[in-house]
Amino acid sequence: MSDIKNLEDAISNEKINEYTEGDIQVLEGLEAVRKRPGMYISNTSQRGLHHLIYEIVDNSIDEALAGRCDRIVITFNKDGSISVEDNGEGVPAGIHPKMGIPTVEVVFCILHAGGKFGGNGYKIAGGLHGVGASVVNALSEWMEIVDCYGGYKYTERFERGKVARELEKIEKTDKHGLFVTFMPDKEIFESVEFDYQTVLNRMREQAFLNAGLTIEMFDYRENIADLEISSDYEKNEIEDEKAEHPQESPDRHKILRYDGGIKSFVEHINKIKRSEVLHSDVIYLSGKKDTSFAEIAFQYNDSYNETILSFANNMSTIDGGTHETGFKTGLSKAFNDYAKKYNILKGDEKNLSGEDVREGISAIVSVKLQDAQFESQTKVKLGNSEIRTFVDNLVAEKLSEYLEENPATAKTILEKSVLAARAREAARKARELTRRKSVLESGSLPGRLNDCQERDAEKTELYLVEGNSAGGSAKDGRDSKYQAVLPLRGKVLNVEKSRLDKVYANTQLIPIIQALGTGIGEDFSLDKLRYGKIIIMSDADVDGAHIKTLLLTFFFRHMRPLIDNGHIYAAQPPLYKVYRGKQERYAFSDEERDRHIADLGSNSEAQRYKGLGEMNAEQLWETTMNPETRTIFKVNVEDAMLADETFAILMGDKVEPRREFIEMNAKYANNLDF
Repeated sequence: MSDIKNLEDAISNEKINEYTEGDIQVLEGLEAVRKRPGMYISNTSQRGLHHLIYEIVDNSIDEALAGRCDRIVITFNKDGSISVEDNGEGVPAGIHPKMGIPTVEVVFCILHAGGKFGGNGYKIAGGLHGVGASVVNALSEWMEIVDCYGGYKYTERFERGKVARELEKIEKTDKHGLFVTFMPDKEIFESVEFDYQTVLNRMREQAFLNAGLTIEMFDYRENIADLEISSDYEKNEIEDEKAEHPQESPDRHKILRYDGGIKSFVEHINKIKRSEVLHSDVIYLSGKKDTSFAEIAFQYNDSYNETILSFANNMSTIDGGTHETGFKTGLSKAFNDYAKKYNILKGDEKNLSGEDVREGISAIVSVKLQDAQFESQTKVKLGNSEIRTFVDNLVAEKLSEYLEENPATAKTILEKSVLAARAREAARKARELTRRKSVLESGSLPGRLNDCQERDAEKTELYLVEGNSAGGSAKDGRDSKYQAVLPLRGKVLNVEKSRLDKVYANTQLIPIIQALGTGIGEDFSLDKLRYGKIIIMSDADVDGAHIKTLLLTFFFRHMRPLIDNGHIYAAQPPLYKVYRGKQERYAFSDEERDRHIADLGSNSEAQRYKGLGEMNAEQLWETTMNPETRTIFKVNVEDAMLADETFAILMGDKVEPRREFIEMNAKYANNLDF
């Protein structure tokens, strides 16, 4: 009791730990955004940086949805800042009746302020939270606006979210619209260098989703000659402009306009995936109910994978939502009804599953609605329940009509779906067979797995190691308390070219499925994951890169939540050991090798590792497995469509596009942020 009494006395006397009214902090203005930027833009990495552009562009897109804008211009300026200009109506320039300050300042300086909460300004909009413009302002070193509204031009400057130069009426003008230029704050972001290609991909989506809208991009930054150019057409366009205006033209210039809308979007997806389409026309369905509008376009190709991209009020809903669910259920209903009506399913074949009817589909689902309910400011999932029923009924009804009017296309698609169903049934039998043999039972682990002692998945790591020799070194060098090792033998199946039944028959993938414990496909359960980190450890050569790509393709196609939830990593083993006498250093690049040689002196030598197996247990631990000294990359999927295209190109049947991709992107080989 005396110990407890002493503890109580110590606590009562420790004034520093008291919790009083003064500990409740109130962050004024936009301080909360700068204090916790991740709450508003996801993170402060490249993803969050580019989100700044999207927030401003989304406001211009909302002007287009309101019928007041048909052109948006995005400019990468020489100083690193970004400008976004539209020809919309502009922002009202008078004093706000409630706030008592210029309305422009309300929009750019106050959270949850905007024209999208009610009234007649915007019936349909993506920017529903009223935080986009103010968040960008808060996270910018400076921001300047030119507002053309009501026949006059106004300007104002902000610095880190605060007014630096008050709103000023400059002159009369015939123009209308808003021109925003901002410089992201180096104090907030890991890097403030925008990637042209990333923004181009996003803007291309917006141009597809808004038929007739022109989005123009200029890049005036210097020293970008080594950056990627997306196509030969674009390269020629740039060279022609430079020849005509050698001092004035941008390094890159792109005009995006697609009058075909989302039908053109689907054609674009199949084109860049180099897939053979099964029917020439893109199926297009659209409908309206009350204030909601939906349009859907899709086309089937000869691949085994589905690509469904969904959007709500032009926001990319990468986690889907009610509109995507409605599309899937309506699609299944229409095809199953048609198959039953014309006796396409034979014998004991039952209904086609959703996966069966979606095999090889490339689809765009776009809805526009009032009062859209998103899960967060980043708007990745739509939650409006009424939209599911609306889209479901729309697809079921209009697709049924299309199939009746186009029996040849219906037959082609259903033949593929029936083959997919038979393969799924074969996969089920294979799965049951392997379970009876205890291969996939959760209580049974593969014999080659060297498991760890820890059972808390958040604390454990599984190394997937290329080769028996490296596997042996990894086993001996690891910390067995929390690190498990699974050596990989032989060639991993290329799942891009294989249906699920082949996966269950593959002796290289079964041990991985068994070790992880989650199951795959329909059986996948993240709650059953046995390891917090799954680390791919392969040789630093072409064969090692191939194995890494095969494994990433498998995880992306059949265990996607592992990537989405940040469980997949790639280890970076050293390329060289540089030594002189007893002094040893490891190098992960030729440049680092040369620096070590210079530091150690002229008598130093460099050993090039041909593979992981050349390192002993101690070296492998020190360079690749020790959390304090190793380098591992988390595999992220920032852009689902781009990742899907990348895997289709790298692991598909077409050789030429794969060669072109590798030649263009070879220098980015170590970047695993898809």
